[in-house]
Amino acid sequence: MLETLRDNPEVAYGFVVALVVVLLLTPGVGRFARILGVVDEPGETRRVHVRPVPRLGGIALLLGIFVPALAFLPLDGPYRGILLGAAVATTVGAIDDFRGLPWWAKLGGQLAAAGIAVGFGVNVDRFTFPGFGSQELSDSVSGPLTIVWIVAIMNMVNFLDGMDGLAAGICAIAGSTFALISLSLGAPDAALLAAIVAGACFGFLHHNFYPARIFMGDSGAMLLGFLLASLAVEGLVKTAALATLVLPLIVLAIPIIDTSFVVAKRVKHGQPLYAADRTHLHHRFINIGFSQARAVAYMYLWCALLAAAALATRFLPPRPRGEWDLSNTLVAGAIGFAALLASVYIAYLLEIIKLMNPRIRRREEQARRERDERQTA
Repeated sequence: MLETLRDNPEVAYGFVVALVVVLLLTPGVGRFARILGVVDEPGETRRVHVRPVPRLGGIALLLGIFVPALAFLPLDGPYRGILLGAAVATTVGAIDDFRGLPWWAKLGGQLAAAGIAVGFGVNVDRFTFPGFGSQELSDSVSGPLTIVWIVAIMNMVNFLDGMDGLAAGICAIAGSTFALISLSLGAPDAALLAAIVAGACFGFLHHNFYPARIFMGDSGAMLLGFLLASLAVEGLVKTAALATLVLPLIVLAIPIIDTSFVVAKRVKHGQPLYAADRTHLHHRFINIGFSQARAVAYMYLWCALLAAAALATRFLPPRPRGEWDLSNTLVAGAIGFAALLASVYIAYLLEIIKLMNPRIRRREEQARRERDERQTA
């Protein structure tokens, strides 16, 4: 891996340039947002901050990503489409931050951004899965499937952006993981863009971690979701490596789990899918008494373990040369078990898994006593 990185130094350059640009530009973007009045006020249904904070951080992220991308990336083929789509996604998000958009208008903008990427060749035309080999997809299936994937991840990252530093940190870990995996798969351009995304997120975290001085807003969340979804397709799924369909799902598991849980609950109770509420994972941390910093730290650790499991799947295969490698199997198995254990623990802690949770039993017993008292009275 180190040799591959030495052969592609622009990956490291892109990371550093993106980090520095975002680090320097974000305060100015925050002041600009305050002048325009694009400020998040506390007190809304899903807000957890207690003072006004400017939005539009996505503008700084976009500039930090575009500067190294234009300097180091080839501006033809799929990467031209990715950059154009990223600009559209950020523009739609910025309009929503500034004036507010109905859900259907925002969805239309997301579909337009995804359609641009697909039009330039970003599509799931094939994937590899253990036991099934490489599977080819027809154009009539690959295009719509890719658009659905990109739009879904854009919304998932947007839903995740509900706590200081949370979305930026998760995307930084995901971008770093995608960069390493793409580099190992012989996709240096995808690795470069993923490293740029990671660098931009790390630079933004300096201003966005608790207590945040600026939020990325929909402009930043839609930008990062769009880029990570496109990179998952271009840098991982389209390669011929084994299990590349699984890797992006592992790396992006937290936003996928968060959105799936929230959507399922809204469907169960007949609520609109686009309505704001406090049922996301980060809200549940607050509901059980966690501080923002502690809740984000738990989510970071969970994401890092999942990313480590994805890296172990790629770099520690149990049969690297057709024969079982005991050390690879043990190390990868231990990492995978730790990631699984962390996932189960978080689900138990947040009461998604309700079995044998003493906090739930206490609440149920208290509710039963109160009900008995009312009936007796």
